[in-house]
Amino acid sequence: MEAVRPVFYVSDGTGITAETIGHSLLTQFSGVRFSSDRLPFVDTPEKAVEAAERIRAAGEARGLRPIVVNSCVDPNLNHLLAESGALMLDVFAPFIAPLEQELGRSREAQIGRAHGIVDFAIYHQRINAMNYALTHDDGIKPDYSDADVILVAVSRAGKTPTCVYLALQHGVKAANYPLTPEDLEGERLPARLRQYRGKLFGLTIDPMRLHQIRQERRPDSRYAQLDTCRREVAQAETMLRREGIELLSTTNASIEEIASRVMKHLGINREMY
Repeated sequence: MEAVRPVFYVSDGTGITAETIGHSLLTQFSGVRFSSDRLPFVDTPEKAVEAAERIRAAGEARGLRPIVVNSCVDPNLNHLLAESGALMLDVFAPFIAPLEQELGRSREAQIGRAHGIVDFAIYHQRINAMNYALTHDDGIKPDYSDADVILVAVSRAGKTPTCVYLALQHGVKAANYPLTPEDLEGERLPARLRQYRGKLFGLTIDPMRLHQIRQERRPDSRYAQLDTCRREVAQAETMLRREGIELLSTTNASIEEIASRVMKHLGINREMY
């Protein structure tokens, strides 16, 4: 069996930046097996030495040189981490010098800026969007006048996680509406949604995948039966296409991709937090 290469995402903050970039890089090497670990808040020399020892030990145990994807901003911490003998990939290094030259100023190496509360107004916008997604989940509240987007689909097609992601990552006020059997039998867009047509985006899913998801939630119920899933998906797709609502299958799409396509279609341009 092929050996597993140890990978560490090390940061003086949350480690989200290092892990996001590192994961994107490693997915380009499909023939290699990796074992990853995040080491956040390595913000003192003592923690850096401890992290270096842990990284070195992992390399010795696996018999392979570890890979460290690092987003620490303090050069002294980076020097200590390098004592681990790992391949060091500094997230910021390729970009700092060109930016300093272009902007005519040196960077300010301050910890925690990427995922800290720098702008309270933007942070509150994000929290308000999250609260909005939770209070407008599954058609709980009928008033969608403040929504940026309303996701429409049958039950368990991926509406709620997409709404939560849109709120948490982009501060988008996302509501969702589950198409009920009564809605589907009516073959028309539900009356409460018609005035919000410009905010609607439809999701669909392969019936077999929907059956598997529902079976986990309500085993052997009528709700989870394959024929029910097939009928509801077909009716929902027919309705949404007839009404001219954009439709996207979530079967093989990640939440990140779904959210990006929703925002692009509706012209929502928000910075990612």
